[in-house]
Amino acid sequence: MDNKQLEELITTFDQDIETTEGKQYLEVTLPADKLHSFAAQLKENDKTRFDYLFCLTGVDYGQDLGVVYHLRSTVHSHYIVLKVRTSDRENPKFDSVTDIWKTAEFHEREVFDLLGISFNNHPDLRRLFLDSSWGYPLRKDYVDDINIVTK
Repeated sequence: MDNKQLEELITTFDQDIETTEGKQYLEVTLPADKLHSFAAQLKENDKTRFDYLFCLTGVDYGQDLGVVYHLRSTVHSHYIVLKVRTSDRENPKFDSVTDIWKTAEFHEREVFDLLGISFNNHPDLRRLFLDSSWGYPLRKDYVDDINIVTK
């Protein structure tokens, strides 16, 4: 299935998604509250069968915080990128996808640790690398006069 066919199929799953033809993969932006159900549908549908989450990345867009999910179907050999965003920088939260893809467990912990994005229903959401004194060093507004040397 090529990206156009994939786009036609997944737009039948939900009308609230936006699709963009990326340089390599089809990119889908969706409302945060639809992430879990849409992701589950991508994995369970026989025509898509996205069974492998190979990358999950947190992003600070400046005003918004977001998460980007790269998925692959090992059955059908196609790829897709899911993107969600929130403008709530004080309490950013998305639903966890660890029950859909087990590999998300450590990826979500890393995003939580470095950007402060929480994941609802995560089985073990705690910091992975840093203690709480660090704050969230991958945020664009992060300031640390002790641990970071600047000119």
